[in-house]
Amino acid sequence: MSVNVNRSVADQFYRYKMPRLIAKVEGKGNGIKTVIVNMTDVAKALSRPPTYPTKFFGCELGAQTQFDAKNDRFIVNGSHEANKLQDMLDIFIRKFVLCPECDNPETDLHINPKKQTIGNSCKACGYRGMLDTRHKLCTFILKNPPENEPGSVKEKKEKKNRKKDKENGSGSGEAGNHNDIDAPDVVDGDDDDEDWAEETTEEAQRRRTEEISAHAKNLTLSEDLEKTLEERVNIFYNFVKQKREDGAIDAADKEILAEAERLDVTAMGPLILSELLFDENIRNQIKKYKRHFLRFCVNNKKAQKYLLGGFECLVKLHQAQLLPRVPVILKDLYDADLVEEDVILSWAEKVSKKYVSKELAKEIHAKAAPFIKWLKEAEEESEGSEEEEAEDENVEVVYDSSARELKVETVKPDKPDEEEDYFDIDAI
Repeated sequence: MSVNVNRSVADQFYRYKMPRLIAKVEGKGNGIKTVIVNMTDVAKALSRPPTYPTKFFGCELGAQTQFDAKNDRFIVNGSHEANKLQDMLDIFIRKFVLCPECDNPETDLHINPKKQTIGNSCKACGYRGMLDTRHKLCTFILKNPPENEPGSVKEKKEKKNRKKDKENGSGSGEAGNHNDIDAPDVVDGDDDDEDWAEETTEEAQRRRTEEISAHAKNLTLSEDLEKTLEERVNIFYNFVKQKREDGAIDAADKEILAEAERLDVTAMGPLILSELLFDENIRNQIKKYKRHFLRFCVNNKKAQKYLLGGFECLVKLHQAQLLPRVPVILKDLYDADLVEEDVILSWAEKVSKKYVSKELAKEIHAKAAPFIKWLKEAEEESEGSEEEEAEDENVEVVYDSSARELKVETVKPDKPDEEEDYFDIDAI
């Protein structure tokens, strides 16, 4: 029985299918083990080596795994139900098979042994990105790349064989007897109607151009990662700059993040974006490009620090307009969830000359002092709010966005339910 590769898709006509996992428990006591009978067929449907999902099961279950490719036996130690392994396979597919952009399983993995990174490319939508290598399986993948990747055992053997064939051919190819070549078979006359010419329509030419471009992107994926950090940052800068000049920057937030991940410069992304997307009208631009920055800054404190560095550089460029508005702009960044409270407080503790001169950095910190004070007071009051609520239920803390301090208002207690039945109808 086959199931959808992406089991979150309920469409029965979904084109990507795979066999349902079949697990067989063998042995007893300490020697008990689970044999995944059809792992080869499942892995073939996923376009991944069968060792990858088997090893993934071992990592997730904390169990040892055994591979015997010749006899088609893939084993996970311990007794495990097929349904449990099938659910675990869904996690593997989500992490290592499905495209994060279009959710199609038409992806290839690209291993870079020097950088110890794993690239991911989608043949369906053209997505290019990097896998999160924190999972234990990634270590296994780096040591055992797919067979079609450079560095794999099969690829090394093929390269060696090609080299031998070339050496043999160069020594005796010219002296060979051309009469040994067999004549081609006679072509059946019934095939005259078939058109063997290449399509020359505009659509066909455009399609071939896109295919060539896709192959070129695959080749540059690993080449760019081998470049220095400065070169990769410049590539990313030019990519974003081109999007801005083409007028496509507003809807390119996902593409920009994917390019940063491909080049492994995600943390530095906000620094580049602030240079290209912000000017003296930064307050309006924070709202306009909030989505672009959130893709980099959410749960990434290093990226948030780079954003504050980019803000300092911007103040340097537009000092007369922006220096007096430093506290207001910092509050805009904070309200937009682009910079977390602890990152701002950490930045305020130390004056750095990494992005601007020490004199200007001191001025920026001095201008930011009212906002930092408000932030600290707000933190202290929020910590004590629970105790205050327990002591007096009739006190309510109200936040006013136009004020710099928290207001405390007294709320009148509701009248008892018994008095609700008596009211003056003339007062309505």
